[in-house]
Amino acid sequence: MKICVAFIVVAVLHIAQAVCPDKLSGLQAWTPGHNEAHRVTIGYGRKVVLTSSATVHSIEILNGGKLVIADSNRPIFLRAKHILIGNKGELHIGSPECPYKGNLTISLFGRSDDSEVEHSYFGRKYIGVGTGGTLEIHAGKKLSWTFLNKTLHPGQGNENSYHFERSWGNRGIIIHVINPKTGEVLHSDRFDTYRSKDESRRLAQYVDEVETGQILAMVVNDEGSNNLEDLAKKALTKLGSRHFHRLGFRHPWSFITVKGDASSAVEDHAVYQGTKASSEARSSRVFHSGYGEHFTITTISQWVQEAEWTEWFDRDDERGSGDWEKLSDLHKAFPERLCSNPLDIEAETLDSVPANMTGEVFSKFDRNYGFVCLNKEQVDGICHNYRVRFLCGKLVRPQASISIDTLSNCSILELAEEPQGWTLGDRIVVASTDYSMHQAEEFSILPCPSCSRNQIKVEGKPVYLHIGEEVDGVDMRAEVGLLTRNILIRGEMEPTCYGNDACKFFSFDTFGGHLKVERGFRAVHVEGVELKHMGQQSMGHYPVHFHMNGDVDDKGGYDPPTYVKDLSIHHSFSRCVTVHGSNGLLVKDIVGYDALGHCFFTEDGAEERNTFDHCLGLLVKASTLLPSDRDSKMCRDITNGAFPGYVAKPRQDCRILDNGVKTTEANAKDKRPYLSLGARYGPHQDADLKPRVPALVHHFVAYKNQDHGAWLRGGDVWLDDCQFADNGIGLTLASGGTFPDDDGSRQEVKNSLFVGESGNRGMPDLNDQSWGPGGPDHLGRSLPRGVDFPIRGMQIYDGPINVQNCTFRKFVALDGRHTSAFAFRLNNSWQSCPNNNVTDITFDDVPITSRVFFGEPGPWFNKMEMDGDKTTIFHDIDGSVSEYPGAFLVKEDNWLLRHPDCIDIPDWRAAICSGHYAQIYVQTRNPANLNMKMVKDEYPDKPLGLVGALGKRNHYQQFQPVITLGKGYTMHWDQAAPAEVTVWLINFNRNDWINVGICYPKGTVFTIISDIHNRLTKETRKTGVFMRTTQREKMGDSHQTRGYYYWEEDTGLLFLKIKAHNEKEDFAFCSVKGCERVKIKAVIPPGSGPSDCMAEAYPKYAEMPVVDVPMPKKLPRSRLPHTTEHFLEVKLEAYYTRFFHIKEHFAYTEVNSKKIYQSEDGVHVTVIDGHSGKILESKGFRNSILMGIPAQLENYITNLKDESVVLITSKGKLVTRGPWTKILETLGADQTVKLKDKLAFVGFKGSFRPDWVRMSVDEERAKIHQVLPIPVIKMVKL
Repeated sequence: MKICVAFIVVAVLHIAQAVCPDKLSGLQAWTPGHNEAHRVTIGYGRKVVLTSSATVHSIEILNGGKLVIADSNRPIFLRAKHILIGNKGELHIGSPECPYKGNLTISLFGRSDDSEVEHSYFGRKYIGVGTGGTLEIHAGKKLSWTFLNKTLHPGQGNENSYHFERSWGNRGIIIHVINPKTGEVLHSDRFDTYRSKDESRRLAQYVDEVETGQILAMVVNDEGSNNLEDLAKKALTKLGSRHFHRLGFRHPWSFITVKGDASSAVEDHAVYQGTKASSEARSSRVFHSGYGEHFTITTISQWVQEAEWTEWFDRDDERGSGDWEKLSDLHKAFPERLCSNPLDIEAETLDSVPANMTGEVFSKFDRNYGFVCLNKEQVDGICHNYRVRFLCGKLVRPQASISIDTLSNCSILELAEEPQGWTLGDRIVVASTDYSMHQAEEFSILPCPSCSRNQIKVEGKPVYLHIGEEVDGVDMRAEVGLLTRNILIRGEMEPTCYGNDACKFFSFDTFGGHLKVERGFRAVHVEGVELKHMGQQSMGHYPVHFHMNGDVDDKGGYDPPTYVKDLSIHHSFSRCVTVHGSNGLLVKDIVGYDALGHCFFTEDGAEERNTFDHCLGLLVKASTLLPSDRDSKMCRDITNGAFPGYVAKPRQDCRILDNGVKTTEANAKDKRPYLSLGARYGPHQDADLKPRVPALVHHFVAYKNQDHGAWLRGGDVWLDDCQFADNGIGLTLASGGTFPDDDGSRQEVKNSLFVGESGNRGMPDLNDQSWGPGGPDHLGRSLPRGVDFPIRGMQIYDGPINVQNCTFRKFVALDGRHTSAFAFRLNNSWQSCPNNNVTDITFDDVPITSRVFFGEPGPWFNKMEMDGDKTTIFHDIDGSVSEYPGAFLVKEDNWLLRHPDCIDIPDWRAAICSGHYAQIYVQTRNPANLNMKMVKDEYPDKPLGLVGALGKRNHYQQFQPVITLGKGYTMHWDQAAPAEVTVWLINFNRNDWINVGICYPKGTVFTIISDIHNRLTKETRKTGVFMRTTQREKMGDSHQTRGYYYWEEDTGLLFLKIKAHNEKEDFAFCSVKGCERVKIKAVIPPGSGPSDCMAEAYPKYAEMPVVDVPMPKKLPRSRLPHTTEHFLEVKLEAYYTRFFHIKEHFAYTEVNSKKIYQSEDGVHVTVIDGHSGKILESKGFRNSILMGIPAQLENYITNLKDESVVLITSKGKLVTRGPWTKILETLGADQTVKLKDKLAFVGFKGSFRPDWVRMSVDEERAKIHQVLPIPVIKMVKL
């Protein structure tokens, strides 16, 4: 018990000692007045408190000096060119225990071209904390920022109008009492003055008790006059009524007034017209409630007559004199089904043509008489036969209503948290939730007594849509940030830009104030401050800048550790918070808005232990300071500083952040300009040269980015539980560096969500974004780039990457826009890695045709002639993408990777293949500007043309094909062969090999070695020598120290077996010992022409295609996701075999492993239901039918139901001409293709032509093996 008492006493003493800084003893009051020339020095132990506004030239606090700002009820406005806190100087504004509550503005003035000499370290227009200085600024705690918790629509205030309505069963006089400031109904009552005089007296008393100034809205419903007494009539007359005293039986009456102001009354009165006629009394008045808000009260008392049409009547016809449908005759014929006084009449012919659409003349067409059409008045002498109906009124019913429509220039924002400390007049910003960051909007807070704890009222209506909810699984809530604080530090600005290079880019003054902290400061703690118009377009002058401070936490001896918290930094001219060469800083709850250049900036990248906690940056615009700050226009201007002859590349030179910054001036050796980009980095343990470790990124959310949600390069980067939505490209993972200095890495994304086009449709903004159809509903929406930009979820670039357990939602391609969940980098000259692995993928609202797209020539894709466009590949490990587990997806026309059993996916421009794949990098020198053609011996008629990954002006060239291991290839050149060729083995495991034949001119002499390049030591070690052999088979006898090459001068081919001799770690490009390679140096005879040996090499070295790795089996429907969509595998083949002079012809159609053999010569047709994928029928047509008029075949195809898949094979010698071929065209065949003996055709009967319609014709063998999307669905046209 004694211990507890002691603790309480200590706590009480501590609280008692928490004296506010401006209340401490020993402070002298300081009122310097206003003089811009007054240079103030506070030093030598002087301690002062500023108690009033002041203007001085400058303030320097040093040598024990101390300045405290008084916490006063009156605002304090302090102007100065600079405030310097030097050694042992202190500036105090509030304290953690006693936060500043008053209103303080520190305004820094001055121009960049002032004649005064600037400070060598701090410059001009600053608050500077020097060595030994103390800066303590502490304002009251306010919520820094939160999320919008309910979507805010443009022009919407989220305020509900009020409507009250009654009919039968609510007789009497109804009253609403309304608050004149808010339009809120305070209370209401009904008085049945028809039934009781007591109700009349209660009415008079009720009105008398209403407070003066409140609004009364009154109506009569049904009847209210029967027992109305004079006391009530006088009470209403006093309120301003002029009709209430003569209220009659069932008279409608409405009334609005402000109690105490009879002149404000508005009133209406009508007389009851009986049970079959309507009558109405309506009153309306507008009330203004302040802040541009007003509301309209409308009261209506009425008898409502509703009406309905009778049935159609046809008593007469056109025979005789004409068609007479008189009302009197119809009454006699149908007395119970027709009213005596109709409100309207309609007539039409018996086949439902309205009378006024027939062109005939009518003698009578009147609701009181009826309808008459006379034959003699018609041009053709006869009327149509008409029928008529009448609109009959029902008995009237009473209806009374009181409505309040709020028409205001205000909006209610519902927030995720209670806005602690936000008060009347504070400014807030609501972030954009669309592609344009300029859709961020500022508002001022208004009083709102009726708001809940998480609501605020702001002045004005939103111009743009701001999402306040989760959309399609992605948190898209707009951020709402507080901009104003009770302590403001600001820069005073000139009206326009002046006198510096920044004026090339900005029309406004960019020379704001800045706060800078020098190394060796004593203490800095800043919280609860607004900084406006701070920062300068020059290096080192930022709104908040910790410059080369070293350790600023307890490791550096700072207790408490240094921090900046709860700051609002907006409309700044150079960043928000910059941490340079400083470690251990806490940056928390910062709002950075409308800034130039990177808002939150660690300048060197080597800073440690700095914590950025709950910080918000928005509307960050281009700046001039660093390459990565700039936009394309700035880049072009800045790169004018390159060496003569250098062509600026804005995106490569100064915008992408995956490179380091070049720190040397432009020169002949490296023509790039100073501050362009260079080396790359990868994560390592403790940020040191220790073993690699992955950089882990959790819960990253990126949506509505016109380009990328994220582009990540650098060693091992792993993303987990992330969300990407509505981005031009969701995510690109790029390899860790430039080969061969990069040892390979693994980047992965798992457990993440990709959304192509979400329910956040945005809104048109013609100034800053595209608009067009999109999404599963194909409605108008904002788009990331042009309307035909190919939206991609996961963009596969070089790799290796791993995509695991991810969901792709709402990627829907249009005819004219290639949207897809998986795709590849456009216009890619770089490599593609066969170790790009994809597994456990879920598709939600993604058509099977939109899962993957490998690209095709056209807009955005250009000609698809760059090397990386041709070599794309990824591994579908579990079949969750393609339905074929273990399959490799390759580009459909890359025959270096294909084999005979590959299955085409026409909609993806891809093929499903199997095999062991790796890469080779072929580096060439002397010359380096040549093109290479690589041929797989199994497919000599399908070479792959490569132009190289590097520019033609480079001193060497690099070709980077993906190859199938264990196969033979030849290489050919469009010029004389290069004098030096180095073949690097990439992703080869031990004992993996390929045979290559490289084309050289006759008379070439070779020196060939093997070596290993160590990327860490940058050393290359020779491992072997290749000796010439006259026996090609001996190449297989090579080992690491000695190999053999075969030079066949007749064909011009140099043959080598290239084999890996060392083990490779997972995801590394090369072996554990380094990158194995073969280096060929050749002495080329002068004057040699292009080294293209294709004609000599083939068919001599052509090989029969062999499938080394069996194709995976398609997953059964039972193992596919529960969806109606799936792939249907079809295989068609028509061919013949020869035994001596005897030919035997064969043809079959295979659907999902079920074979149907063609028995007779001619064509065989198999029909598949395009919805279910089931075979409907199969039928043969002999050649004799095809030779004449093919009516039988034509009728058969015509009678097939639409949306049928039609498979056709031929057997024997096909009839290649004649009318029957037109039938193929109706099924989608290309009319320009000439038929041959063998035919395989996949067609479609329907109103459109799917991408998968294919025809194969050949004299010997025609084959199609592909998958079709089931059900077949027409793609919507853009």
